[in-house]
Amino acid sequence: MRKTALITGVILLFVLWTVLPLADRASFTVHMIAHMGVVAGAAPLIAIGLSGMRFDFLSNLPWFTPLTASLIELFAVWIWHIPALRALSETWSLIAVLEQLIFLGAGLALWLSCLGGATTGREERRLAGTFGLLFTSMHMTLLGALLALSPRSLYGDGEVSCLGVILSAAVDQQAGGVVMLLVGAAVYLAGGVALLARTLNAPLPDR
Repeated sequence: MRKTALITGVILLFVLWTVLPLADRASFTVHMIAHMGVVAGAAPLIAIGLSGMRFDFLSNLPWFTPLTASLIELFAVWIWHIPALRALSETWSLIAVLEQLIFLGAGLALWLSCLGGATTGREERRLAGTFGLLFTSMHMTLLGALLALSPRSLYGDGEVSCLGVILSAAVDQQAGGVVMLLVGAAVYLAGGVALLARTLNAPLPDR
C-alpha cells in the first residue's frame, strides 16, 4: 500500500507540474487546482509512502509537531496569495518553481508530522495530527471563502483562459476560491477525522 501511494503521489505531482501549467498559466483557477493538487493530493500520498521509512525526514524531530507544521503551511499559503507575489509567480518561471517547491515542502511536512513519524509516540502524534489537520482545514476554508466572496479581483483585470473557457478575472478568482474552499475543507477534514478514528480504534496497551 505504501509503495502504491508513493508511486501514485509522484505521478500526480509530475502531471501537476508538467501538464497542467501548459493549460492556462495566467488563470488563477488553474493555479489553485495545481496548488491544491500538490498539498492535498500528491503530498498526503507521498507522505503515506514515506512515513516511518528511511526517507521520513521528520522521524527524528519530535519537536516538529503537527501544529507547528500547520502554522508553517498557513504562512506559506497566505504569503503566496498576496497579489504582488502572485503576479511575480505568473511572470517569472523561477518564482513559480520556488512557489511550488514551498507548497510541496509545507504539505509534506504537515502530512508526515500528522501520520506519525517515528514508531515511538506515533499514536500521540496522530492525535495531535487530528488537530493540525482540522486547523489547516479551517484556515484553507477561510482563505478560499475570502477569495470567492471578494467584491473585486485581486489578481488583475480583463479576461483569462481557464482550461479553454474565457472568464473575467473576477470570476476566475471566485472559481479558484471555490476550489480551495471545497478541497481544503474536504481533504483536511477527512484526514483529521480518519486520524481520530484510527486513534480511537487502536487497541489499549497492556498494563
